[in-house]
Amino acid sequence: MKKVMKFLFVMWVALASLYTPAGAQNASSKANEFMKQAQEALDKKEYTKARYLFILAYQSFANQEDYTNATECGTKGAALYYRENYYKEAFDLCRQIDQVLMTGEQKLQRGMPDLHFKVTKERLQMYMQLKNPAQAQAQLARLAEWAQQANNPALAEDLLYTQAGYHYTFGQNEQGDAYFQKMVASYKDKKEYDKVSDCYKHLITLATKAGNAPLVGRTYEKYILWTDSVKALNAEDKYNVLKQKYDASLQTIQEKDDTLSNKQYLIITLCTFAAILIAALVLLVIVLMRFILLNKKLKKNIEIANEHNELKTQFIRNISDQMRPTLDHLETSAGRLTAVAPEQGGLIQQQVKALKDFTLDIQELSSLENSLMESYEVQPLNVSSFCKKTIEKIKDNVQPGVELAVDAASLEIKTNAEQLERILLHLLKNAALYTTSGKIKLEFKKRGAHICQFIVTDTGSGIPAEKREFLFKPFTEVKNLSEGDGLGLPICSLIATKMNGTLTLDSEYTRGCRFILGLQV
Repeated sequence: MKKVMKFLFVMWVALASLYTPAGAQNASSKANEFMKQAQEALDKKEYTKARYLFILAYQSFANQEDYTNATECGTKGAALYYRENYYKEAFDLCRQIDQVLMTGEQKLQRGMPDLHFKVTKERLQMYMQLKNPAQAQAQLARLAEWAQQANNPALAEDLLYTQAGYHYTFGQNEQGDAYFQKMVASYKDKKEYDKVSDCYKHLITLATKAGNAPLVGRTYEKYILWTDSVKALNAEDKYNVLKQKYDASLQTIQEKDDTLSNKQYLIITLCTFAAILIAALVLLVIVLMRFILLNKKLKKNIEIANEHNELKTQFIRNISDQMRPTLDHLETSAGRLTAVAPEQGGLIQQQVKALKDFTLDIQELSSLENSLMESYEVQPLNVSSFCKKTIEKIKDNVQPGVELAVDAASLEIKTNAEQLERILLHLLKNAALYTTSGKIKLEFKKRGAHICQFIVTDTGSGIPAEKREFLFKPFTEVKNLSEGDGLGLPICSLIATKMNGTLTLDSEYTRGCRFILGLQV
């Protein structure tokens, strides 16, 4: 027994070492790929696909603790939710982003007000679209607090735009004009005349969307006047520049006339400048060559990482193949021992089976991680009959007094029935294992034209809060393999990803356990 446990510990350490640097780099690459694909889908106006990919990118970046990209992708996903009137999903996603940021602030021991600003602004836009002035005003006040904490000029300008838009949306034209004039005055002082024009255009767009014809007319008149005046301002600026150049030329001529020695100093200065410029060019060439070499090295490292990933998979297969004859021999020996000492023989057989299952799960986990971008084949299935047949298969696993229930409409969807049944059976068997009374329920919910959910709910003992974070991550704790290897949920999560879906735990459900399998069909 001690030899077996020692072997498992060594094997676990070897596998953990394989999952660190290459795995992290692979996860980062996939997150960036999801974000790139999402933006391409958005440019093509494929909004449902773009939303799904932005959410995948958000989850991946959040797992890597890349809070800036996670917030960017998450808020875009929320915007695409409420674009199709899925406000509940959009608000839920914003709450998730806030929770991720708060967790990150605790880990990093610093605030991230600029990222909270983005999330709060997205929530404000939703309340403005819902015509809820009270909630919108509360979000606007919170937005001002984040902008003050960030102390960022760009956010301060963004806040003025948002404040003006809020007041115009709810018919408070005087307050809106005040913020608008403040913003215009700021750009005029900095002589950023193009931004002043953009302010007028933006206000005309806001007034048009709000159906405020008087505001459109009034703003358009001011914009025409500004267009005429900006020409005069530009002419005055050009005149001032030319006058400054002319004065500078006169001064230079006067200085040259005062003393001929200045010419010598000028020549020396020009020669020095030329030498500096040549040195700068040489340095630039050196930096460029260094960049090219580093780029080649980076490409080589990527190739090596991919090769190591393939070697890791082959290594796992080799270990499994080498273990199999030994495990088969142990199983045969245990069968013989059972005839003499049934209790000891049965225990060894159970442990050998656990080891075999563990090696198979590790192989599958590695294979799934290397093929995440490859989708399963789909075929139509009737949801109602499928759910009933699936829950029938766990009747023998259910403890006395526990009720089984199905709530699924007779609809047809296209998905991979084999993999879907595999995930649901794992969730249902887990529910049966930990539920001693009450009910186990399998539900199907349609959440949109192409989004659906399979929900498994039980009234069992639930999952402790400290273990929820690691549910879908493999090898996060050392376990007795005879009690399970803990790879079932990570495997199910990867299968869900390949099915264009996600597997999550409903943390708000407290009367047992509830898993939600969301699919894009």
